Amino acid sequence: MIMTGEMIIDTMESYEQPRLKLARDAKKGKYIRLKRNLYCDDPNMSPMSLAQAIYGPSYISFDFALSLYGLIPEAAKNITCATYNKRRDKAFDTDFCTYYYTDVPASVFNLGVAYENVDGYNISIACREKALCDKLYKLPPCASRSEFETLMFDDLRVFDDALDDLDRQTLSELNQSYKCRNVTMLDRLVRGDAS
Repeated sequence: MIMTGEMIIDTMESYEQPRLKLARDAKKGKYIRLKRNLYCDDPNMSPMSLAQAIYGPSYISFDFALSLYGLIPEAAKNITCATYNKRRDKAFDTDFCTYYYTDVPASVFNLGVAYENVDGYNISIACREKALCDKLYKLPPCASRSEFETLMFDDLRVFDDALDDLDRQTLSELNQSYKCRNVTMLDRLVRGDAS
């Protein structure tokens, strides 16, 4: 269960110094500190179920989602999330993993996001097309198709055949909203457009 420090302290009425008791309990492992004033009491909880509680509004995307969907060969150990209007990236180190948060445009934040239940918590996660668009949006724009293909297949190591599984309609709608050269090039590549 995810709890604030106040929630835990409210259960410690019989202690003279409940904050000190909470600190001792956290040191013993009864509570896992996620960030200042936020704790979890289950060491087996899925790290995905903690992402929105740690910093939000946010949804899981970028490398973690790309790995989860099998679009890239690397297994992501840390959770990467998208936010909006935060103006700077954030990172939170926990006993579960490190959580990274970075902005995407507010106009695309709610597009292509699915809601799933993990450990009894509702999580928000980008669909495969959205996760790839988010990743490409954060990278410098490519000047040519060949440079873009190098970025996709050599640098990001996206599997060639994974592009066949992308939904063209979803990608086209995302492309119209991002207004980003890399996302436009992805849309063209998936559609087989030679330009």
